[in-house]
Amino acid sequence: MLCYTSLVGNKLRRYYGAGYLHFITTSCYRRLPLLEKPQHRDLLLEVLERVRWRYHFVVVGYVIMPEHMHLLLSEPERGDPSKVMQAIKQGFARRLLRKQSAADDPPTNDRRRGGLWDTAFDRGHLWQARFYDFVVYTENKRVEKLRYMHRNPVKRGLVAEPQQWDWSSYRHYADGERGIVLVNEERKAELKVWKIA
Repeated sequence: MLCYTSLVGNKLRRYYGAGYLHFITTSCYRRLPLLEKPQHRDLLLEVLERVRWRYHFVVVGYVIMPEHMHLLLSEPERGDPSKVMQAIKQGFARRLLRKQSAADDPPTNDRRRGGLWDTAFDRGHLWQARFYDFVVYTENKRVEKLRYMHRNPVKRGLVAEPQQWDWSSYRHYADGERGIVLVNEERKAELKVWKIA
C-alpha cells in the first residue's frame, strides 16, 4: 500500500494511503443553511450512498446539519478521500440545482437570507471549496468522533435526543436501524451472471 502526503494550499497536508479512518467536515457556501430542508438532507444522503458504492469505502458514521456535514470514512479502494469528497459535493450540487431549476422553486422563503442564498444558488455555489480532514488512528478517537457527530444536533438545539435526528448514523448504532446510507458495510459491487438457456 502506498502512503503519501498531499500538500494543499496554505500548507494544509492530507495523509492518504495508511488505511486510517478520516473524520471529514465540509461546510455549505459561506456557512449558509443550504441543507435546512429535509428533502435536501435526504438528497445528500442518497448521493453519499451512491458515492460509497462507486468508490468502495466504509461509512463509519455521519451527520448532516443545516449548514455542514461530518463524515467518518475509511479510505476508498478507488481514488482517495479528496476524490470522494469531490464526487459527493459535485453530485449533490448537480442534482439539487437540476431539481430546483426543473421545479423553478425558490430555494428558501426566508427573506433575511434570500438574496445571499439566491446569489449562491444562481452561481452554483453550494459548498465551501475545501474540507477539514482529521486522520483517526485509534479506537478512542473513532468513538470520540462518533459521539461528537451524534450529539451535534442535540448540542445545536435541533432535537432533544440524538435518535430524533433522522440525518445521522446514530440509530444504526443504537437500534441497528438501516438507513439510506449503509453504515459499516463493506459490500462491494457484485457481478450478476445470467444463464442463457
